[in-house]
Amino acid sequence: MANGQGGGSSRSGGQSAGGPRGSGSGGGGRTQRTPLQAAIYWGLVVGVWGLIAIVAFFAVFATNLPDTSKMFDVTRQPSITYLDRSGGSIGVRGSQFSPPVNLDELPPYVPAAFVAIEDKRFYHHFGFDLWGMTRSVFANLKAGHTVQGASTITQQLARNLFLTPDQTIRRKAQELILAVWLETKFSKKQILSLYLNRVYFGEGAYGIEAASQRYFNKPASQLSVGEAALLAGLMKGPSRYSPVAAQHRAERRATIVLDEMVSTHAITPEQRDAAFHTPVRVSSTLASQKAQYFVDWVDQQVRALVGQPQEDLVVETTLDLPIQTNAEHAVQAIIARDGVTRGVQQAALVAQDGQGRIRAYVGGVDYAQSQYDRATTAQRQAGSSFKPFVYLTAMEQGRTPDVMVNDEPLTIGSWQPKNYTGKYLGPMTLQTAFAQSINTVAARLANEVGTTNVAATAHRLGITSQIQTGPSMALGAVEVSPQEMAQAYTPFSNGGVLAKGYGIERIRTATGKVLFDHNLGQQPRTQVINQPALGYMIQMMRQVLASGTGVRARIAGRDLAGKTGTTSDYRDAWFVGYSGGFTAAVWVGRDDNTPMKRVTGGGAPADIWRAFMVPTLARLSVQPIPGGAAPAATPTTIDDILNRAQTESGAPARAPAAAQAMEPPPG
Repeated sequence: MANGQGGGSSRSGGQSAGGPRGSGSGGGGRTQRTPLQAAIYWGLVVGVWGLIAIVAFFAVFATNLPDTSKMFDVTRQPSITYLDRSGGSIGVRGSQFSPPVNLDELPPYVPAAFVAIEDKRFYHHFGFDLWGMTRSVFANLKAGHTVQGASTITQQLARNLFLTPDQTIRRKAQELILAVWLETKFSKKQILSLYLNRVYFGEGAYGIEAASQRYFNKPASQLSVGEAALLAGLMKGPSRYSPVAAQHRAERRATIVLDEMVSTHAITPEQRDAAFHTPVRVSSTLASQKAQYFVDWVDQQVRALVGQPQEDLVVETTLDLPIQTNAEHAVQAIIARDGVTRGVQQAALVAQDGQGRIRAYVGGVDYAQSQYDRATTAQRQAGSSFKPFVYLTAMEQGRTPDVMVNDEPLTIGSWQPKNYTGKYLGPMTLQTAFAQSINTVAARLANEVGTTNVAATAHRLGITSQIQTGPSMALGAVEVSPQEMAQAYTPFSNGGVLAKGYGIERIRTATGKVLFDHNLGQQPRTQVINQPALGYMIQMMRQVLASGTGVRARIAGRDLAGKTGTTSDYRDAWFVGYSGGFTAAVWVGRDDNTPMKRVTGGGAPADIWRAFMVPTLARLSVQPIPGGAAPAATPTTIDDILNRAQTESGAPARAPAAAQAMEPPPG
């Protein structure tokens, strides 16, 4: 029993001694940490690994950082300012910088607008906004693409001063490193001042002062609340939110900025409401954005004439802004009218005077939507507007407008030209055939006088494109630009003298040194059309407007002449016309070269030409066409009476139904 009890006692004592050890440390002999000790422990672990990550981050991304020693140096390409013939500004190419503005000189709401919309926690972070970055990541993941950025004002400044806009991980990392460096070197006020003086605002303007001058023609110190909000809104995308190219989008963005300014207490709700009711007026030059196709055209020539500018330049051009406005309004109005119903997508207009000075230049309907220049870059078939070169060649070989010809089926080799109506009218004079744009007569005439001679005539007058000399060239199977056509028709308007179109009168430095003058070293102008051929052509081209395919271009009391043109399947339509010493060429069509809906040269192009010429001729006070006898009086008909009434009311001239149906495309 004793042995049994002792054994039992021994087992009991073993359990008693072993129980507490197992429960205290799980058998490991260690004591349990308190919550404070655990927090300290894991804090140290995270800190060590965070330090290792930071060291690794800097080791990888801090190498090859840009040189920061020249951060205050401003380098830029010189600007080129373009003036119209009266000295009005029509455009600036290159960068525009103004002297830095002192932050204390600005109304408090100006810098506050940028802080409100770009970086609300600007005064509370150290170069980067961790909360903003986290929020941005979640927003972008939810959307499946980038919808929100997280760059602070300091990061944007670092990017503008030192880095490229490339969207790479390395560039973003270096941006963050440089932002922290900026925060250690400068005060918040200095950083904000640097930012406002260096950021890009669009339209070539860098810095708040240049932007204020460019958009509002006033110093930044005079910006209103609404103007400050509009400029701050540009930071999201200077081109997308431009008050010039996207006015409504810019207004909506400015509204968001104003609301954010209220939320940050930069302005009161009353100030915001007052800004809503005070229209922001953009500089008249920028608001109109006139002649930007023209500025692009002459900008290339400036660099060819004087090389890459080494200082700011001023270019005096031939353009006439009021006439340019007439041209743009005419193009936009008619294309808006015929765009959907007739399939007219684009148009171009070039007008020059008798000396070759380009006075109006429209390369498309809307420069903001498409910068492709259809006035000189596009090459389109001329259609029947090429026929004056055929008829002039015939006049120079001895024919006269009253020579009788026969409109009948014709075969030249394997080619059979067709008339627009599919009918043949029999005997008629050359003048009637020209006015009604009869294809068979033009084709026979070109074959008789020689297509190579016709090509030589066109080149002599100013066509610079290559001209194919197959029989179809008589009907305008020749690709030309509107600028060429205006140039080649000008000798008909100025007494027969060659007039190469040009847009630059003078190039000078901002300090006044003349680098180029168009009038220096000019050779005597060449006579390219002589009498009696010139008089005959003016007589026939007048008849196009009096009773032919161009009657819709008539303007009561004006001595006008011209020619319509329509190509196969209605892909191109032209009207080129002139008064005494002033010529304008109009083309309409589609960029993809697909057909329009039966649009002829006597339709939309003639309407654009007339809408442009009515106010323009009043400004120019032109004289009768030199070299042609006085135009004969046309019989008074019901159409004449209606046309006179519509002309006085400003409506397009009414065309007789028969004349409207006579414009033929080449077969």
